Amino acid sequence: MQKLGVGVIGVGHFGRYHALKTAASERADLVGVSDPDAGRAAAVAAEAGCVVRPLDELIATSDAVIVAAPADSHFALARRALEAGRHVLVEKPIAATVEEAEILGRLACERGLVLQVGHLERFSAAHGAVAARMGKPLYIEAVRIAPFKPRGTDVSVILDLMIHDLDLILALVAQPIESIDAVGAAVASAHEDIANARVRFVNGCVATVTASRISLKTERRMRIFSEAGYLAVDFAARRLSLVGRGQGGGPRMPGFEEFGIEQAGWEDHDALAAEHAAFHAACLDGAPVLVDAEAGRRALEAAIGVGRSIAESRARAEASGLIGGH
Repeated sequence: MQKLGVGVIGVGHFGRYHALKTAASERADLVGVSDPDAGRAAAVAAEAGCVVRPLDELIATSDAVIVAAPADSHFALARRALEAGRHVLVEKPIAATVEEAEILGRLACERGLVLQVGHLERFSAAHGAVAARMGKPLYIEAVRIAPFKPRGTDVSVILDLMIHDLDLILALVAQPIESIDAVGAAVASAHEDIANARVRFVNGCVATVTASRISLKTERRMRIFSEAGYLAVDFAARRLSLVGRGQGGGPRMPGFEEFGIEQAGWEDHDALAAEHAAFHAACLDGAPVLVDAEAGRRALEAAIGVGRSIAESRARAEASGLIGGH
């Protein structure tokens, strides 16, 4: 079996998982890891059974690289690897700006290389269960809240957490965004820790997205409304409820016999392994890239739009005296 030689750039919290998953893969060989923190790099390399290599050497000896470094270095590292002729799996966000994302997309296209963006939720069993049951949404409500953790605070909660739901919603709606109205605040870090956005698409669909990393509990849920019915998803409990016209096999809605109720769950699978398998298939077999540069660009553009709207809302609130300026 042909194997893909993969190097991992950045072996912090999530980069370590990438290294271990690559080492365990039947379709990849872990060529090595690279990280500015020599001690961390050595520890992860020993755990994964590979060597530590300088960045240039790692890129030169790999067929593909996984960029799991801090977000502000994604663009430079991904571009460096693509220019060297290497396939790239870059963690989200794809880059810091839409222009940078477009540059990476063009570069991968011109070189005939795979560029996959690490929106892990797309490979989850939960996303599959939702996408299989919902047609054209009219309204989507998504909530993703969690207790505070110092990890990830180098970026806002928009790029840390909300971007996952923005990407899922963009995949479900598949329409351009018309407008965004958002509010948010930095509470425990230098960036927004809480955010709420109302996103309107050109086809009339509306999504309300809430993210927080300073909550007392962890909660992940989504509600989707369409002409055909209503879907409620509890990601933590791995349960969904669907009320829909013509739903068969389950109980009926009292007084509305044409509407059935489906209650279902799903078995979690290893989403990171699924993400890696998709990347390996794209590189080795020419399979389509599920989360390509364009998907990464759209999610980033939406996240930047949320941040811009929050800044505008904050300016209005300061001008009115609702909040104090900083």
